[in-house]
Amino acid sequence: MSAAPVVRSPRSRLRAALPARVDGIDAARGLALIGMFVAHVAPAAATLDATELLAIADERPRLLFALTAGFGLGFISGGTRPIGEGRGLLRRQITIRALILIALGLLIAATLNPLVYIILDVYGVAFLLMLPLLFLPPRVALGLGAVLLAIAPGLAAAAQYSPGIVAAGEGEVGLLVGWVLTGAYPVIIWVPVMLIGLGLARLGASAPRVVAWYALCGAAVAAVMLPLTRVLPAETDASASVLEHAVSASALAMGNVGVALVIVAATVTLTGLARPAVRRVAGRVLSPVTAMGSMPLTIYTLHLIVIAAAKRAEDGYLTDDSWALTFGLIIGSMIFAWCWRRWLGRGPLERLLRAASGRNRENGSPARKDLPCASR
Repeated sequence: MSAAPVVRSPRSRLRAALPARVDGIDAARGLALIGMFVAHVAPAAATLDATELLAIADERPRLLFALTAGFGLGFISGGTRPIGEGRGLLRRQITIRALILIALGLLIAATLNPLVYIILDVYGVAFLLMLPLLFLPPRVALGLGAVLLAIAPGLAAAAQYSPGIVAAGEGEVGLLVGWVLTGAYPVIIWVPVMLIGLGLARLGASAPRVVAWYALCGAAVAAVMLPLTRVLPAETDASASVLEHAVSASALAMGNVGVALVIVAATVTLTGLARPAVRRVAGRVLSPVTAMGSMPLTIYTLHLIVIAAAKRAEDGYLTDDSWALTFGLIIGSMIFAWCWRRWLGRGPLERLLRAASGRNRENGSPARKDLPCASR
């Protein structure tokens, strides 16, 4: 007598379709978090060279973070084999997550008022905008992301000089205008970068040929665009035209995304594609950073709480800058994340977010192990 077929719900089929984590992506995300810590609380630099380094820490981590977010969306929607069933369920789960992130970002801003720009609400808005793009063919996602990345930063820079947009940003729709166009993290820049990450996840985030391809492309773009920004007007140059500012902004964003692609390729190679001995050493050395990147919501939120508590008056101004706080955040986050992941697994806020969006209501089959350097 044959056994009755097992009927699986859309939620369990969705979980069974998901690929395992890629440690190299988590490591890159952890590096992005460290860069944010430096940008947020490192003291003002005494020399021009050091000031430039801090400026780099302010810009590149956010784009690296957006790139890894795109990879993450690719992974939860099936990786190289996009899910066929359960797409509506997945979109609902992402929508709930996005709304929670928006609410959490606004709540932290209203209650803690840290002296930094908060990305959580913008992150949520970007997720909502990515929903209709989630299952684009990989080359379409990459091409669209690349084209938009060449245009969107320039549009965001030009918007700063538009009286109408500036007025709208100060009016009733100011929050929306800031999210989309004029804020510190405008989603018209984040979405193209997330599309690039999504497309690469579809092609195979840790496939050797794909890694080599996006490493070379990233290096080439950075090698062209970053030197170009040195001959274009700086953002603070009031004598430059709006067009010059727009071109400079787009070139800088493309160059920084190129650097982000090289970083991702390096971490994926070290933790998954290198020789076994190198992989073992790199995995151990990077494990605290990888642990941070596996629980970004927890680490990012905790760092906002810490820096809000560290505010103090100095020379008549509120500040939270301190080298002690900078290194304390980095080392403390590594230790916390490593210990939590080692003994408890998924980060605490990540668990709550999954439960709230309904992803923990049924257990699916074990995670697939078809990706190198996979871990749960």
